[in-house]
Amino acid sequence: MKKTMVLLSALVVLALALAACSNGGGGSESAATQTVATSGSAGPAGSPSGSAGGDKGVIGIAMPTKSSERWVNDGANMVKEFEKLGYKTDLQYGEDVIENQVSQIENMITKNVKLLVVASIDGGALTDVLQKAKDAGIPVIAYDRLITKTPNVDYYATFDNFKVGVLQGTYIEEKLGLKEGKGPFNIELFAGSPDDNNAYFFFNGAMSVLKSYIDSGKLVVRSGQTKFDQIATLRWDGGVAQSRMDNLLSANYTTEHLDAVLSPYDGISIGVLSSLKGVGYGTSDKPLPIITGQDAELASVKSIIAGEQTQTVFKDTRELAKVAVKMADDVLNGRKPEVNDENTYDNGVKVVPSYLLQPVSVDKSNYKQTLVDTGYYTEDQLK
Repeated sequence: MKKTMVLLSALVVLALALAACSNGGGGSESAATQTVATSGSAGPAGSPSGSAGGDKGVIGIAMPTKSSERWVNDGANMVKEFEKLGYKTDLQYGEDVIENQVSQIENMITKNVKLLVVASIDGGALTDVLQKAKDAGIPVIAYDRLITKTPNVDYYATFDNFKVGVLQGTYIEEKLGLKEGKGPFNIELFAGSPDDNNAYFFFNGAMSVLKSYIDSGKLVVRSGQTKFDQIATLRWDGGVAQSRMDNLLSANYTTEHLDAVLSPYDGISIGVLSSLKGVGYGTSDKPLPIITGQDAELASVKSIIAGEQTQTVFKDTRELAKVAVKMADDVLNGRKPEVNDENTYDNGVKVVPSYLLQPVSVDKSNYKQTLVDTGYYTEDQLK
């Protein structure tokens, strides 16, 4: 009798368990959804991105590399902002390998993401995969870097990239006293990666200020390298910049002093600095030249405080993430996103409607006000 009762009890428990599974309340359905949102996606800290998201669907976020501090911050900021609105995210980093990024985007399309936000490694290499996105009805927002050679990019969120270059060129102009007729001074020029459309805007912006001084002889480029293709730095690589600076110094500055370096990005600036310090710059007898930069990366801000790198251009990626996420949410809810530029960013096939944020020049005189008081860095981080 006891055995019969035990058997009956076990059958009742089993029946109740099967009934609970068939109801689907908080069981296998939510687990499956979570897997879709986080499969293969690790956030900047190594935890699955989107794990705290809501149920509005999954947004695919394709970033170029974790080797640059700013892209790690961009990814984290967007995940946070999308999750606030109830979306899950699939955040992927291509590590500056084009094929990786293409494969990651293809994977996101296969998983039926609602929308793609893409900061491209090579803006012209995504034509085929974005056609697949279009065919699947997935909108695309270009993030910070313009995607070129395709009609299948809906909006673009970025900073005023021409102004970034203007800020760098103007800083050199002011610090050398070029407007007051001082000079001549020796300068060398560096540009960004030729596969990044922004690099041309940065260069053209800087040269809109500096070219007249080069033409008049107030600025002397002893290497003679003044064209973009001569000074470009593939993948924005600081090691490549350091090697080029080594060559420039040994060929042109064994007896001459270098007074300024136009650098478009902090990673390049750090490479340039390493080269300069390697041949004795940074002493009272041989002071470092003016060195510009961009992105206000932690190492460069510390360098500025220490009196080495001179300037950087701050682009508040927290605000850029908010703009991109608002664009995405508007698109997915049938609203027209806010843009403030419908003329500048021609990707070779179409002019992409864009929202441009304003960059800020930062040096030792205003880093606290711009970076610490706004909460971008803490004082402890900068020690």
